[in-house]
Amino acid sequence: MIVRRAYTAINVCARHLARLVPVVFVAGGSLSLAGCAGAPSVTIAGAYFSAWLLCGLIAVLAAVIARGLMITTRLSNYIPYQLAVCSSIGILVALLVWQVWVVHS
Repeated sequence: MIVRRAYTAINVCARHLARLVPVVFVAGGSLSLAGCAGAPSVTIAGAYFSAWLLCGLIAVLAAVIARGLMITTRLSNYIPYQLAVCSSIGILVALLVWQVWVVHS
């Protein structure tokens, strides 16, 4: 009897939580998109490119350069999970470029 009441109470709580989750997602999405005035873009040779695309390209180049530096300095013999390290370096560079170039301009 006690177990059945506890199960019923948990089930009711789960139903209320299931109703709340979509509301939170919709509210979060609408609040995060409220300030968009337009997509940041860059003109290169007369064509418009998205700024995030160029930040991603710079990040890939930074990760490749970091990998090359790890190989030439023989750090690759000591660093485990090199793919994760190079990817993290690329992500950090992309976020820094985005902050300096797009957000503060």
